[in-house]
Amino acid sequence: MSYVEHKQKAKDTPVVCAVLTVSDTRTPETDTSGALLRERLDAAGHEVVHYTIVPDEAEAIRAKLKAWAGTVEVVLSTGGTGIARRDTTVEVAEALFVKAIPGFGELFRMLSFEEIGAGAMLSRATAGVYGKVGNETLLFCCPGSRNAVRLAAERLIVPELQHLVWEILRQR
Repeated sequence: MSYVEHKQKAKDTPVVCAVLTVSDTRTPETDTSGALLRERLDAAGHEVVHYTIVPDEAEAIRAKLKAWAGTVEVVLSTGGTGIARRDTTVEVAEALFVKAIPGFGELFRMLSFEEIGAGAMLSRATAGVYGKVGNETLLFCCPGSRNAVRLAAERLIVPELQHLVWEILRQR
């Protein structure tokens, strides 16, 4: 079956999501990146059942991701993907992945480069599948800036989300 056929079959796949903001400073009132993710998912007809903010601490990130594993099809995180000492989201995510989706980070940096130039190399945006076999969850780790989240959501995640989830669900 071709990509187009798969995408067509996936078009009615319901997607249940969670949004995780990783930040030491943001609050629900100031978390514009998390709000943007929720808005874009909602506008695309997806259901966001969990949203929270955790500090940029590996154990807090890991605990929340593990708690959500298998309870939603997709977790979208924002923040903690840079190169600062406290940016630990990527390390936590990669340790949980059973399958990486390297194309997400590669495409994100390419598109980001078109918008901001060489600074795009500082992003460690990543994606993969984590959780128990037969009950996996997709995880997208996006940078914390609103512009980066907009780019990732609009150009990469939302247009392909149903297809990605369908690919996972059809193997169960």
